[in-house]
Amino acid sequence: MPQFEKVHTVAHSADDMFQLVADIEQYPEFVPLCQALAIRQTREKAGREILVADMTAGYKKVRESFTCQVVLNRETREIQASYIDGPFKYLDNRWRFEEAGTGRCTVHFTLDYEFKSRALQMLMGSMFDRAFGKFVQAFEQRADELYGEGAAVS
Repeated sequence: MPQFEKVHTVAHSADDMFQLVADIEQYPEFVPLCQALAIRQTREKAGREILVADMTAGYKKVRESFTCQVVLNRETREIQASYIDGPFKYLDNRWRFEEAGTGRCTVHFTLDYEFKSRALQMLMGSMFDRAFGKFVQAFEQRADELYGEGAAVS
């Protein structure tokens, strides 16, 4: 039942940040706990790109894999990941990017999840909580590397 919500203004455009988050195959390079990610399926529907992807997350000897559907809406700069299969009871992740002046945007990030097993929640829960709490920071740092370092605004 952990829930995270973060609204943060960064020194990168909404289009750049959307593209960075939408490029899910790169997550193992910089996203906390993400060890592997593979896209199984890609399709277009009603102006949206829909991906089905398998992600393996872990720390040390503990690893779990799960499948999500990711919906990319470039027009509204929104990304939604919905849980399909794996160790979670549910997982819902949303990103929204709004322009906030020249070369800046406000990132809206929400995550809500629960593991199926209490034992797994106890084993991995605090690790996931710490990692998910750093997601926006990880993406901002990656944007600095790719697009040039910017100063955080708030």
